[in-house]
Amino acid sequence: MRDTAPVRGHLPDENPGFAGRRTELKRITAALAEHRLVTVTGVGGVGKTRLALRAAHRVRHRHPDGAWWADLGQLDGERLLVALVADSVDLADHTPGTDSGALRRRLAETRLLLVLDCCDHLADACGRLVAELLAAAPGLTVLATSRRPLGVPGEHTVLLDPLPPAGDDALALLRAAADEPLPAAGPAGEICVRLEGIPLALELAAAQIRLQGAEAVRDQLGSRLTAPPEARFDLLAHPERVWPARHQTLRAAIGWSHELADPLERLLWARLSVFRGPFDLPTAAAVCTGGPLTPDTLPAALDGLVRASVVRPADTAGRHRLLDTIREYGAGWLDRLGETGTVADRHAAHFRALAGQGPAAWHGSRQLQWYRAVDTHHTDLRTALDRLLRTDPDAALDLVGSVAFAWSCRGRLREARDGLEQALLLSDARGRARTRALWALGVTLVLQGDLGPAQDVSERCAREARHTEHPPDRPGTPSEPYRPGELTLDAAALAGLLALTTGRAQAALVVVDHVLASARGRPADSAATLRCHLVRVFALTGLGRLAEARPDALALRALCDTLDEHWTRTALEYQLALTGLLEGDPAAAAGHARAMLAGTRALGAGLGVALGLDVLATAYAAAGDGVRAADVSGTGEAYWRATGQPRRGLPGLRALHAHYTAGVRATLGEPAYEEIFLRALTDLPQAGLDRALGTGPG
Repeated sequence: MRDTAPVRGHLPDENPGFAGRRTELKRITAALAEHRLVTVTGVGGVGKTRLALRAAHRVRHRHPDGAWWADLGQLDGERLLVALVADSVDLADHTPGTDSGALRRRLAETRLLLVLDCCDHLADACGRLVAELLAAAPGLTVLATSRRPLGVPGEHTVLLDPLPPAGDDALALLRAAADEPLPAAGPAGEICVRLEGIPLALELAAAQIRLQGAEAVRDQLGSRLTAPPEARFDLLAHPERVWPARHQTLRAAIGWSHELADPLERLLWARLSVFRGPFDLPTAAAVCTGGPLTPDTLPAALDGLVRASVVRPADTAGRHRLLDTIREYGAGWLDRLGETGTVADRHAAHFRALAGQGPAAWHGSRQLQWYRAVDTHHTDLRTALDRLLRTDPDAALDLVGSVAFAWSCRGRLREARDGLEQALLLSDARGRARTRALWALGVTLVLQGDLGPAQDVSERCAREARHTEHPPDRPGTPSEPYRPGELTLDAAALAGLLALTTGRAQAALVVVDHVLASARGRPADSAATLRCHLVRVFALTGLGRLAEARPDALALRALCDTLDEHWTRTALEYQLALTGLLEGDPAAAAGHARAMLAGTRALGAGLGVALGLDVLATAYAAAGDGVRAADVSGTGEAYWRATGQPRRGLPGLRALHAHYTAGVRATLGEPAYEEIFLRALTDLPQAGLDRALGTGPG
């Protein structure tokens, strides 16, 4: 037990306004010590998420492998449930297939707490997944929040009721949310009673207290909640889906906040419900403007919703969000306005446009900015893709073909493959969009190690590229000389990558040299040209032609510096590290490996980090530094396990790693090497990476 060590896992920061729930918190923490699945149930707005987060923070030290948080509210269906949970536990799943096998293997020997928040709409699917994970991982504990139990044998449920309306906790929450020392006697106490102690309702009332004062809020609630039920709020078409009869008070409170909003704020509230992830002001303006909501009026409407606690205040990155219950209410009003399809289409068009910037942004100074934007808006890009798969498969093919390579670089291979395969199946479009999607799918399959299907996709990509850039001659049209364009160049780069992965360096060199000679361009002409030159450098290295590979790699790296291009430059650092090892210069190899690791960390590429750590460990071993070699190798093993795959890499590196590691094991002694290796393997991977880069304690 390392009491002072950093804690593994990932939990969101706690809301500073947490109040009360001492008894419930004790019940949950005690239940987590005795049961492997604890589900906090209760109606919307009762505070399940906040309490689960507080409990997870309190008990995370009990779990050696940490506490990890998965927000399932962003999913529109169960198809990507496994992928999201895998991502939440830092499993950048590179294995083929769509089942939970890699996730089960990842968790099998861990002792961690997995928190599944907002299981309501996926309760059955969550139940099946949780049952599989608990069976495969004896050390796993799951804490879930849902409006109903998951139905798993052995599940322990904790029903969360509202705060006692006349108690101190409800008043404390109201005071904290209003940021006022409200006296217990008088309007504040009456507000707590009239809102039945429901936390979300109290937060909405607190926002109005800040705007109008406690007496005005009490009087408005009095007239609202004493009216006949049919007069308390405007009915939605299907209230029973969200609003249980026993808790119409919450709906009344939300409806009251809705009526207090001005017309533009209500319209914006409804339109914002299309977002499943966080959004900033420019994104909200792009999707929600129209009619009376203009670029000039929308910011004030958004500010009004923030003041009313309908929209959460912006985080440090300027992003807002809606709570699920608030979003559901807004979605109901959007449906009543007849705008659901229109706003969903506008949302999809906006994120398709963001995706469409990729081909141009990738080759130049905007690469990292666009890549991070795609990562930030990942949830809504997926929402847009799902919409387009239903309504416009050709547009879906265009969107996913533009972002799938970035998703794969980020480790979201299952999502990339799922989206690409669906779009390719549903769309009849030919040409550039299909070729780009086939190329991205081929890269994804190679990264997953699914090489048979990758070969088939690579051949289809080459045929589609040739057909698009050089369609069959029409009668009477003179033939033009063959000159490959960007699509053919990328198809060749994919074929070369596949050849390199299967140990056929000569074949990789032949295919890229052929298209580069025919294209007669410069490396800086396009991202596709640059990728072909990158494959060429790796092929030369694999063939042992280091005297050619090194200057070509250095020239390409200088070009990437000029272009401010990150991805290719990082890959070149990997190649230069390999060259250093092959040339017997471990110090140079280590320097290039650290540069590669810095680049892959900036890109969030877990597989790249694993590959880079292997090169760095080999360089230290070649230099005779067994302590560092063991430490970096142990960290590398942790990153490899996070990909769901055994160690991979170019065949030449594997041989070098085995050779030099055997030497330092013998010099250092097997027990000493294993002790250092295992210490690094069980340490925080980020801490090990910091040590490897020289940015953390040694």
